[in-house]
Amino acid sequence: MTLVDTSGWGLLAISGGDRVRFLQGLTTINVPTLPSDRPTWGALLLPKGRVLSVFALEPHGEELWLRCEPELIDKTTQILERYAVMDDVTFERRHLPSYRVWSSPADVWRAPFVAGEPPQAPGSAHALEVLRIRGGFLRYGVDVDEDCFPFETPLAAFLDYEKGCYVGQEPVFRVHAQGNSARALRGLLIEGPEPVAPGAIISHPAKDRAGTITSAVAEGDHQLALGYLHRTTWEVGGTVTVAGRAAKVHELPF
Repeated sequence: MTLVDTSGWGLLAISGGDRVRFLQGLTTINVPTLPSDRPTWGALLLPKGRVLSVFALEPHGEELWLRCEPELIDKTTQILERYAVMDDVTFERRHLPSYRVWSSPADVWRAPFVAGEPPQAPGSAHALEVLRIRGGFLRYGVDVDEDCFPFETPLAAFLDYEKGCYVGQEPVFRVHAQGNSARALRGLLIEGPEPVAPGAIISHPAKDRAGTITSAVAEGDHQLALGYLHRTTWEVGGTVTVAGRAAKVHELPF
């Protein structure tokens, strides 16, 4: 069990009679169906479908709580405020202690935010990074940015193709309908413990520049990594090459 202190994360309380309708038309999340026992992850998109922000959304009584990495809270708030012209919706920044418990890589997405101070010391930076990468938990500006589509990332698991229109929905739906995403984020188990730099080229016999590494961390005698792979090379169980070293392709979490 590894504790993650999320007290420093951005927390935006969204209230007002239009809060559900407002967020339904702006985010990838199907807001009326939010579960109450776990966070639902989603994104704000550019009109062309690329990712502006990644966040978790939770219902709390008459409010919706949006949580995101501290680096994203200003940007996310500004985007929402820009769209809230004639809507009955209010945004309030809050600072409350909270934590999450990661017992397995899958928990990086599904573990709830628990209110209060962590009951014990959080996990080490290395332990958290191992779980983050194994779970495919996105770090904005590292693993996902405005050049990425949500369906290329683990956010794909949270996309609801039955919900109505939202900003960026059309290109996302079109690619889903055609089934022709050009690339996807995969887990990689790279031979050897030597560090692998973000941006390192991933190669494959079918494609010299099959993709790039976004994150990597040592675990035992291997490097664990996240990287975007072209669709001709992303087969789970396949082998690619990173910095002259063999790497096994894994589905996330791994």
